[in-house]
Amino acid sequence: MTDVQAEIGLIGGTGLYGMEGLEDVRDVAVDTPFGAPSSELHLGTVEGRRVAFLARHGPGHHLLPSEIPYRANIYALKSIGVSKILGASAVGSLREELPPRTLVVPDQCFDRTRGRVNTFFGDGLVAHVSLADPFSKGLRDVLCDAARQTGHEAVDGGTYVCMEGPQFSTRAESLFYQGMGCAVIGMTALTEARLAREAEIAYASLNLVTDYDAWRPEEEGVDTAEILAVLNENAHVAREVLRAAVLRTTTDALPENDVLGAALVTPLDQVPEATRQRLAAILARHMSNA
Repeated sequence: MTDVQAEIGLIGGTGLYGMEGLEDVRDVAVDTPFGAPSSELHLGTVEGRRVAFLARHGPGHHLLPSEIPYRANIYALKSIGVSKILGASAVGSLREELPPRTLVVPDQCFDRTRGRVNTFFGDGLVAHVSLADPFSKGLRDVLCDAARQTGHEAVDGGTYVCMEGPQFSTRAESLFYQGMGCAVIGMTALTEARLAREAEIAYASLNLVTDYDAWRPEEEGVDTAEILAVLNENAHVAREVLRAAVLRTTTDALPENDVLGAALVTPLDQVPEATRQRLAAILARHMSNA
């Protein structure tokens, strides 16, 4: 379907399962070599900008963070032309000055996941992309500007701890992350950032703080009902910021859109045909130059 194209991908997390206000909307099922994505792609336009919305946890929120088909999600967006992704995530706060309902646009990540498949490569193709700065500076600036434009100030920067879940942190873990100077904790953003970088897609994450995690001794641990209440009350904030961010996102290429040339180690003419076919959407530009 040649008309199934989008420039910007939006990935919604807990409490954000759709994007209101899109025009020329259609839902499209996209198959990938890594299976089906979490949900159909909700394609539409925002004042002429083509976007594709994907619900990270699937319709009805039926996927645990560890069950999300991250490779299929990123590959599906890549296959329809997406070069920039804006994600939205619920997070716990690890700092007193980041209370619930704060918006954070992190600039760093610390990985505490285990056992997730977080690369497209292997099977005869070796590549090592740089992840020193896991989030796109250009898109982070867009999110911060969009928050200000819509009257919702966002904290610029901070380290996002990506834990496995689905359980929340123990107090010892939460205190450890806080002592390391981390800002927020979630379960999905770094896996998406890793795969987006390998797919040459710029990626940034808008975090909505829902709770103080478990490091405050005078409080009970994280309560799911309270988290959902905060999200239900503030999901409109994420939608407003994302919509404004779409309109502020440059149509020009960003540095993250051109990283594989220096990262590919295996000569492409020596890569097994099955691997080249499986990664066709990611390798197309480089195969034409091989």
